[in-house]
Amino acid sequence: MKTHFSAVFFLFFTLVSKWSKSTFAIILMITLSFFFSIAKGQERPNIVWIVTEDNSKHYLKLYDENGVSMPTIERLAKEGIIFDNAFSQAPVCSVARSTIISGCYAPRVGAQYHRSMKRVPMPEGLRMFPYYLRQAGYYTSNNSKEDYNFIKGEGVWDNSSNTATYRDRKKGQAFFHVQNFGITHEGKLHFDQKEMQNSKPLTNPKTVVPRPYHPNTFTFRYTQSLYHDLHQKADQAINSFLKQLEEDGLMEDTFIFYYGDHGGVLPGSKGYIYERGIHVPLVVYVPSKWKHLVPVQRGSRVNEFIRFIDLAPTVLNLADIKIPSEMDGIPFLGQGISKKELNERNSVFSYADRFDEKYDLVRSIRIGNYKYIRNYQPFNIDGLHNFYRYRMLAYKEWLQLYKDGKLNDTQKQFFEPRLPEALYNIKEDPHELNNLATKPQMKGLLQKMRKKLQEKVKSLPDLSFYPENFLIKMAWKNPVHFGQRNKAEIAQLIDVADLSLLSFEDAREGINMALNSSNPWKRYWGLIVCSSFGEEAYIFYDKARELAKEDEENLVQVRAAEFLGLVQIENPVDRLTNCLKKANTHTEANLILNSIVLLKDTNQSYVFTLEKGMVNPLWLQEKNSLVKERLIYLGLDIKDE
Repeated sequence: MKTHFSAVFFLFFTLVSKWSKSTFAIILMITLSFFFSIAKGQERPNIVWIVTEDNSKHYLKLYDENGVSMPTIERLAKEGIIFDNAFSQAPVCSVARSTIISGCYAPRVGAQYHRSMKRVPMPEGLRMFPYYLRQAGYYTSNNSKEDYNFIKGEGVWDNSSNTATYRDRKKGQAFFHVQNFGITHEGKLHFDQKEMQNSKPLTNPKTVVPRPYHPNTFTFRYTQSLYHDLHQKADQAINSFLKQLEEDGLMEDTFIFYYGDHGGVLPGSKGYIYERGIHVPLVVYVPSKWKHLVPVQRGSRVNEFIRFIDLAPTVLNLADIKIPSEMDGIPFLGQGISKKELNERNSVFSYADRFDEKYDLVRSIRIGNYKYIRNYQPFNIDGLHNFYRYRMLAYKEWLQLYKDGKLNDTQKQFFEPRLPEALYNIKEDPHELNNLATKPQMKGLLQKMRKKLQEKVKSLPDLSFYPENFLIKMAWKNPVHFGQRNKAEIAQLIDVADLSLLSFEDAREGINMALNSSNPWKRYWGLIVCSSFGEEAYIFYDKARELAKEDEENLVQVRAAEFLGLVQIENPVDRLTNCLKKANTHTEANLILNSIVLLKDTNQSYVFTLEKGMVNPLWLQEKNSLVKERLIYLGLDIKDE
């Protein structure tokens, strides 16, 4: 920068003697303007994100008296802001991070499945947000996790690797840096019986109180104790990183965000849309030099709702960069954000779709203390087998205790069908155990929350009302364009899905129309609604048999066989096995296997005998093959393929 100043001054004083007064005045104004613009550019704040993986806010003493003390984060909070209501839109990594990097709702832009079978392009006219920082002169570095469901594109990071550091920037250059810590990740809790017996956590398991939905066993207490220890280790690692910032003299020029990348990670949290899966810690350190960009006092707690879609626009706003109109989020810090406006934020929309090989379709909206959850496939039990989930001993024990009949009603909920909708008062029922949706006195609020969610999924529009294999084929070249072009049809599919919210008598005619529709996805959803009603939908058994045998769409046959199997009218084994043989893609096969595993897990009389030749052998060779994991679980010996 000094070289640029010297060159300009030399040129200025060399030529000044040759100018007239008017010319001198004009050139002087241009020169001063140049200097001021440079100075303004130099006055952009640095921004650092510190991210820990798989931890909800409920495990930090900063938020819960029974939580773990994290002194480093608590120290940041004293000179910053504690956000009491910060939410990941999704309860799992790749979807949460895709939401963050784009500032967009994942089901609108095709980034809602974990992990993506095929990455999607960013929405037209939008780049991953660090691109805009680089264009404004920032150095952008990421150490080191990405895990996006998007095709990344060029110009996002100066360096994204496990060696990335802000120290590689040019002297005086503003920077945006992400430091990711995997210390609290779910994989750290994948220990075996021998390890559990031969090691002692620093946190005494006897002092730990399990969540009410968990069995109070040594395995659960040990797991939670170890998780507490991992938080303390993460805090120590964060402290070491912050010392580097302090040594570099950067604390007074740098906003520091600390947050969890989504909730977790004890059983029933990560991968699930409950508060324990999406309600994350968020602390923002505010340097005194830049406190004018923050609408509240340093050291404050903010109760208003902050969402992951808001993180990207907030960083851009702090850096005085125009926020792209294609983003769904709005900034919560920076110029133009008032305390009054912040106080009005009291709602959040969240989503859960596929986690690895386990499919579900759940949406939620929370307004203030009330949270509404819509289970579009309520028969898809939370505890449905997932190979990564069940590597944790606590998951295995929980399931075994359920099979042995040793759980109370609260602890059993995880392994049993849900209602199509749920309503919780989070203040009075933080663990979401008491569903108010069936209470007559809550009818008015239930209908209001239901309408809000219906409006949201239709307005996006939410692409997940088509099966994933269909989306990959028809929509993934331009998901946003596909959604807008098919917005009316998506709304119709949502209306079919919502027939399950009516009494069966009121829904009967609508189901009949759906099952006889020429649109395969209306038939598909009509059958899902039948499965939601269960035995009440007996009048459609014959139609379901017809569709299971003759429908031109393979997945409609699957949903028909699934319905007949769930109500135990017909053994679905042969029909579903034949559907699996006809699957054209890895994704279609995985959808079919989800139904097979559901029926196997919920009805021991259904015995599926599968052979290697039933699926394309190339699907078994894919990295992290979801079909392979399902087939191994179902008893097929293909571990070495």
